[in-house]
Amino acid sequence: MRFSTLLRHLREGALSLARNGWMSFASVSSIAISLFILGVFLLLSLNVNNLTKQIENQVQIRVFLDLDISQAKIEAIGRSIGALPEVSRIRFVPKAEGLEMLRKNLGEDGRDILEDYDDTNNPLPDTYTVEVVDPERIAEVAAKIKAIGDADPEQPIRSVRYGQGTVELLFRVTNAVRNIGLIIVLGLAFTATLLISNTIRLTIFARRREIGIMKLVGATNSFIRWPFFIEGALIGFIGSAVTTALLLAAYNWLVQSMQVEFGLMMIRLVTVRESGLLVGGALIGLGTAIGILGSSLSIRKYLKV
Repeated sequence: MRFSTLLRHLREGALSLARNGWMSFASVSSIAISLFILGVFLLLSLNVNNLTKQIENQVQIRVFLDLDISQAKIEAIGRSIGALPEVSRIRFVPKAEGLEMLRKNLGEDGRDILEDYDDTNNPLPDTYTVEVVDPERIAEVAAKIKAIGDADPEQPIRSVRYGQGTVELLFRVTNAVRNIGLIIVLGLAFTATLLISNTIRLTIFARRREIGIMKLVGATNSFIRWPFFIEGALIGFIGSAVTTALLLAAYNWLVQSMQVEFGLMMIRLVTVRESGLLVGGALIGLGTAIGILGSSLSIRKYLKV
């Protein structure tokens, strides 16, 4: 295709969009509404997935050491645990720090109950907190850490805890939430595709007589088809671009206004910087593609004159 012909098709597509003002407005509005609903659920799904990931990353293994363990043995156990490929981070918590943390967690009651304990009669053991690369393998890692202690005849590890039972339930729930969110987003994407495609079909149907006349005067199929492709692409692009701008502006306001409340609960929403490219690209790409595809499928019927 020559460049001058392409320019002609672009000009005709844009002019056709302007000439059929109300029909174009209805098409753009339908696309904008359909994609806005999809975008809301897409952002919701991203935040749910982010929240479940935050919860999973907070899962830790606590390794309680023997009360009479030596410093050399403590360091040896730390090296053995840190050498496991599944371990991402290990932190030693001495018994004095553990006692202070317990006092803070118990509040006023903790100070009264634990006021007689100090470094000389501290009943708490030294511990290690262990974070794993893949939280869903936490039971496997806990078993390996327990095996490290069992292999030593002095039994330097008293117990290994990670919330057995509760953690497995947590992972089942988070996986179910992810799958449900994915199904909802895919379902809405399919519904939006049907709605937008039908809207484009109605636009082409309203101009079927114009297409028939162009065929009768000798215009080729490609000459007729290209302006409609471009018009469909413009309708899809404008509708999805308007949706993306409004949606991300509203979401950014929501994130900013809820930042303090969610921050107090240690919950972090996905920011526009993190989600904008994905959501905007998905909505604009889907809207433009459906606009072109809807025009292509709809106009084929009226080219057979």
